[in-house]
Amino acid sequence: MNVTHLECSLTGERYEAGKIHNLSEAGKPLLVRYDLEAAKKTLTRESLAARESGMWKWRELLPHVGDPVSLGEAETPIVPLPNTAAREGAANLLVKDEGRLPTGSFKARGLAMAVTMAKQFGIEKIAMPTNGNAGAALAAYGARARIETVVICPAETPEINVTETAAYGARVYVADGQIDECGALVGKGAAQGLWFDCSTLKEPYRLEGKKVMGFELAEQLGWELPDAIFYPTGGGTGLIGMWKGFDELEAVGLIGPKRPRMYAVQAEGCAPMVRAFEKGEEFAERWENPATVATGIRVPKAVGDFLILRAVRESGGAGVAVSEEAIVQAVADAAHEDGFLLCPEGGAVLAAWRKALKDGLVRKDERVLLFNCANGNKYPLPDRSKRLKLAEADPVAL
Repeated sequence: MNVTHLECSLTGERYEAGKIHNLSEAGKPLLVRYDLEAAKKTLTRESLAARESGMWKWRELLPHVGDPVSLGEAETPIVPLPNTAAREGAANLLVKDEGRLPTGSFKARGLAMAVTMAKQFGIEKIAMPTNGNAGAALAAYGARARIETVVICPAETPEINVTETAAYGARVYVADGQIDECGALVGKGAAQGLWFDCSTLKEPYRLEGKKVMGFELAEQLGWELPDAIFYPTGGGTGLIGMWKGFDELEAVGLIGPKRPRMYAVQAEGCAPMVRAFEKGEEFAERWENPATVATGIRVPKAVGDFLILRAVRESGGAGVAVSEEAIVQAVADAAHEDGFLLCPEGGAVLAAWRKALKDGLVRKDERVLLFNCANGNKYPLPDRSKRLKLAEADPVAL
């Protein structure tokens, strides 16, 4: 294991590796640090190409010891959307499709790592709040590791996510509040010693699993990062993780100094990061009465807000908020034009790219990578079929 220590993301205070941690003394996320010189000796383009494909081949820059808790986390494909791009006069629009992972979303990456470390530390019970996909991933990996799981969902969580989470054997509760309020209850139970708090960025290791998205896309694109990345941003673990991961890739000699502009995408009905970005603030105020069809980004208050804003600003990117109408339209357009069924959060990202084009934030000739964070089939879809009586049917009229 190449982990040297952990450090507070706000103050830089060091914490000992090999111990159970949640937030730092300052109440901020802890970041895992590695012996990058040691990693550089074995983590090369050639060695990676020879390894079995998947999340765990990046072992020099991951924190676990021994075998991971795995459900087969494959490298997710990057899929072009040529027809959708052509509609806007662009030519190089790509989607990294995280819906191909176990439990159908990118949450599998972070929770595979978090549960792997929980098992390594001998934790027997874990809990978290969720708007949907994270709870299912926690429940699945918890079952695999034989760790008891408790999941608390806001009432607006899609029913399929609630039932899927329960199907893996988790204790699931649907609550009358938002995700940060559910998180407060999880935190209260953790303080009482009832379970370990596995909430977004309240333990250090989900971030390490999520950053592999950045590792993969770098290798898939020939070690040349895209000009811009549009990322659906609720808690922001993946955006923060990729930004951290790019520095690690450069430190071990796999990429150069070029970085993509990072665009944090939110819905107009819940856009605390966009508001803070536009006001030039370091931290984001809680968003009151959040509402959006893209439930995965309905996060009114994120513990890693300053890390999201820091990555966006350092990269030269921006926060982009999109309307509900634009989200729904983007999902329909990608499905009709390119046969690609985005999840609602993926629809938000496509809508944000379109908006960024119109606002001059990106050019039509730039290579842009969008993140589709979950399988579109997991979400309610409008029924556009028509009824037919076979005895009376005329094929000419169909």
